[in-house]
Amino acid sequence: MAQLPSHSSPKSGSSPSSNSSPRGNFASSNPKRPGKCTETQPFKLHTQRRGLSKVELMAKLQDLLAQEAKQRVPIAQKLPLTTDKSEVLPKGPVKEQTKPMKIKLHTQLRAVKRAEFNDWVANKIYLLEQERLKEEKLLKLMEEEEIKMLRKQLIPRAQLMPLFDRPFFPQRSTRPLTMPKDPSFHMMRNQCSHCVIRSGLNSLHQHVV
Repeated sequence: MAQLPSHSSPKSGSSPSSNSSPRGNFASSNPKRPGKCTETQPFKLHTQRRGLSKVELMAKLQDLLAQEAKQRVPIAQKLPLTTDKSEVLPKGPVKEQTKPMKIKLHTQLRAVKRAEFNDWVANKIYLLEQERLKEEKLLKLMEEEEIKMLRKQLIPRAQLMPLFDRPFFPQRSTRPLTMPKDPSFHMMRNQCSHCVIRSGLNSLHQHVV
């Protein structure tokens, strides 16, 4: 059988770095360093942007107001240094003054007609009121006359005695006396109702006659 090669022990003079693993070499070349701290960055909020835009608008408005205030201040302007005479422009032809026309508006015509109609209505109401007053006065007079007549009639007065020259003498009637007749209570059995009614009517007629 073949013999396995025996591992030779390391020499005492050999350095430990020669027998160390490559991981150990990397660790020895790159030692651990402390990590950097994270830098805080502020959030960009929408409200902050809106606030900045409002501030800008207010600044612009203040600038505009300041410019308008400066423009309102009157500044005297110097006259130009010239020796030229001012030109006198010729006057144009004078126009005749316009004469107003007498226009009759429809509203004026309607106002006149309306006034006439109002007068007519007022006169009619006045006449009706006068007629009503006259009727009331006549009715009042008639009532007073009726009251006077009633008062006169209510006064007791003496009445004349009646005349008894023609006394009343009653006369005897010429009508014949009625003859009494006994009623027939015992009827035949075979007699019909119509016959009974007819016989009763005949008997009544005879009694009346």
